[in-house]
Amino acid sequence: MTKQIRDAIANATDGLSESQLRLHPEGKWDTAAILEHLALTYGTTARVMQKCLAQGKPLVTSLTVKQRFAQVVVLNCNFIPHGRPAPKQVVPSGGIGGAEARELIFSNLEKMDQALAQCEERFGGKVKIADHPVLGPIPLSGWRKFHVLHTRHHMKQIDALVRMPAPVRSQVSSGA
Repeated sequence: MTKQIRDAIANATDGLSESQLRLHPEGKWDTAAILEHLALTYGTTARVMQKCLAQGKPLVTSLTVKQRFAQVVVLNCNFIPHGRPAPKQVVPSGGIGGAEARELIFSNLEKMDQALAQCEERFGGKVKIADHPVLGPIPLSGWRKFHVLHTRHHMKQIDALVRMPAPVRSQVSSGA
């Protein structure tokens, strides 16, 4: 999983200048903000897994109908819907540059991968380990699959930003 994610990010962002990482249409995140968002998701997942390890047990609640539907859409149909607002804890601040976001993303990806591996070793791979903010309680395989799909979803957005004609893009560095 880590290699897949790392390669996808590298393929989408290698060679982009800081100014290219900051280009975006009005009201949309720039590439640096997308990278910061992904870094936050990996870091948050690592912390959740570390909390499970610290407490010595999975931390799950009961699955709701809405969460079950979301799991089918995302984990079974391999589809991340567009336009859903990010949970507040993973909304980018826009305060870091693209190079810094890339460093943070790879650091947090490594932390997440280690925490997932430790949880798998301790609790097994099939137990629902923790609640995802949208998908609810999912096993480690679900967490891994979500992060691969989520990364691909955002790499498509980055590809679209890079391919966008220059007049459509603006040099707004707010990260919106």
